[in-house]
Parts: sequence; structure tokens; C-alpha cells
Amino acid sequence: MAAAVLLITAPAGAIGQDVAVMGGTVHTVSGEVLDGASVVIRDGRIEAVGIGIAIPDGMARIDATDRIVTPGLFEITGSLGLVEIGMVGSTVDVADAINPRSVLIPVNRAAGITTALTAPTGGLISGQAAVIDLVGDRLDDMLVRPRAAMIASYGAGAATPLGGSRAAVSLRLRELLDDARYWREHRAEFDAGRSRDLARSRLDLEALLPVLDGAMPLIVNVHRASDIEAVLRIAGEYGIHLAIRGAAEAWMVADRLAAVGVPVVVKPLTSRPSGFDRLGARFDNAAILHRAGVDVIIGSFSSHNARWVTLEAGNAVRHGLPWAAALEAVTLGPARLLDVADSHGSIEPGRVANLVVWSGDPFELGTRPETILIRGETVPAGSRQDLLMRRYRELDPDRPPATRDGGP
Repeated sequence: MAAAVLLITAPAGAIGQDVAVMGGTVHTVSGEVLDGASVVIRDGRIEAVGIGIAIPDGMARIDATDRIVTPGLFEITGSLGLVEIGMVGSTVDVADAINPRSVLIPVNRAAGITTALTAPTGGLISGQAAVIDLVGDRLDDMLVRPRAAMIASYGAGAATPLGGSRAAVSLRLRELLDDARYWREHRAEFDAGRSRDLARSRLDLEALLPVLDGAMPLIVNVHRASDIEAVLRIAGEYGIHLAIRGAAEAWMVADRLAAVGVPVVVKPLTSRPSGFDRLGARFDNAAILHRAGVDVIIGSFSSHNARWVTLEAGNAVRHGLPWAAALEAVTLGPARLLDVADSHGSIEPGRVANLVVWSGDPFELGTRPETILIRGETVPAGSRQDLLMRRYRELDPDRPPATRDGGP
């Protein structure tokens, strides 16, 4: 099959170019699958979606005939823009630490990832995570929501610094939440030095207030079924908007997760017990959770290889997750959890024009994105890996690679 081509030249690199993606099988995710449909994009947003809709004269056109068109993929489990600077755990914003020019961004964007949650790691409370679109070379160009979620850990990883005791983890987490409540109600006394001692700094406790108010989800990395149940109890006590991430043994408590409406972020290719908290890991975890009524989200759990999220989703389908549910798990599902579904995760009028035109089924290994649009802009597919490949593919013995033009 010939690659999708731009039929009418659009301004190169224009942000929010006006363009129509024509003739593809459009998976809106939020609604129907439309065969032979067009998507009209104006000023970086979707203006119209449908079959037989009029395309304005002179508008740039992308031929998507015999192709699959989906929303851009939404990766929720990495630290894109952060890992190259060795981000440390902290409950303050990560937004200021994001490197828009990270070499990890273009290589993962080329696989169809257009939006990501980038999060700090480490510690019981790691910090606040930001939603970014993978476009532009300035932070202001990328940010979608600078404070989208609070990241925490429970279980073996969080227990080690506390002597290995899970009871100590529960105690410390409750202490932090209680101190945040206390600080909110006694700010004047704290500022005057008349309050009791608190477990963390003022900024740390202030950052936890949106979690206590239910305005920000607390995403907890946890695997063992009994640990998941402990986190559910704590979230219920404090009225927290909770999501579980990792969740290798979540299938064991699927009915309880469904009953309280807690979304679960999984890595489907987790089947071997890499730790004692994952002895019950199995390939059909996502399928079991979905059948129980849990909102399933799929992640790569990698920053360097976030692009493997399609491989994870494809294997979830292989082990029983419906195909449409897998697509939702890497598009609209993350957007709903992070409260950006009014702009991201689906193809419908008014949404940000983050789209991918695929050569075939996006979850098949041989499929490649042919056109990627972020905020209506056609983004380049190249990356540092492409430059390295070209540099070393044909070596000139009389000329060192470092002196060749176009090197990374």
C-alpha cells in the first residue's frame, strides 16, 4: 500500500494548520466507527467528523483511504522529559523540570504517542505529574495540565525505606494525609510557629490538598492484592479519587475495584513473578478486570520505550480484552482519569486535533503511523535513532562518523 500523502501542500510546521483527513476508517472511541469518513481540522481543533461532509476549498488534505484513523495515543506510565535529569521524588510540581527537547520525545512520538502523563518517581509520595502534548520546543507549547495527578507508591517498594513494614507504610500515608488536613485548618498557627510538628514541609502538605478535596487523582503504584485492598481502605477513609497503577494481582480483587469505581493502569505483558508482591501476575489481568466492569488503562511502564504501549495493548487483546476496549485504554481512558477528556482522547468536534493515520491495525507489530497530527500540526517522524542509523549504515573508512553531516 502506498503511504498516505499530503495532496495539497500545507505550510510546513504550521501550528494548528487547517487540514482534512479524508476517506479513512475513523475510530472516534467516544462513539461510532465511521468507514470512509473525513475529519476536518481548523486552528488545531476538530471542526467536523463524518461521512460525506464538505471539505472547504483550498484546505490541505491527507488521503487516509484504506487506513485506520485513531486519536493520538495517551501514555500514562512514564517520565518523558524528566528521566534525563534524574528527577528526584518531591511533592512539588514537575512541570518546571520537563525538558521539551528530550531525545526520548521524538522517538516515542513517532510511534503514535501524542500525549503523556510525565511523573516523578521514588518515595511514598513521589510528587505531582503533568499532562503534556509531545509537540513544540517550549514547555508552554507542551503543557496541557501542569498539575494532573499525585503519584504515590505502596507495598514492597515503599516499605523498604521504612524497615520493610507495610503497616509502617499505611501509618506514614495516613500521617501525611492527616497533617495536610491539619495544616489546612491551622495555617495561621503554623505560620506563627504555634502548631504541632508536621511530617512534611508546608509546600508538600499544600500539594496534597487537591487530593483530599477530590480534585486531583491519587495514582498509587501497587501490585499485591492485599496491598490494593489496604489502599482502597485508606482512600475510602479520606474520600480520595483513587487510581491503581501496576496492579499485577488486581484481577484477584476485580469485583471490589469495580464496585468502588477505581480505574486500574496495567502492563499486560506482566506474567512472571518479578517480586513477591506479583506472584499472581497473569497475562489476562486486563481482560478479567474489564469483564468485572473496571475501567482499564494500558501503559508501557517505560520512558525510553513508551512506544511499546501498542505492543502491550495488542497482547491484552490476544488474552481476551476486546479490541475497542484496548483502544480506549490507550486514548480516552487516560484522558478521563486525568480530567482532560473534554479536549483529548477522542475524535469529535471541539477536541484537540491529535490524530494518527495508521497503515493497518495499530496493535499489530507490522503497522506503522503514516501521518501524526498534534494540535492539527503534521509532526515529523524522525528521531535521534534515525540519525544514528543513517550515520552508521554506510561508514566511510577514511572519514570518522562524528564528522559526517546530519549527525545527532
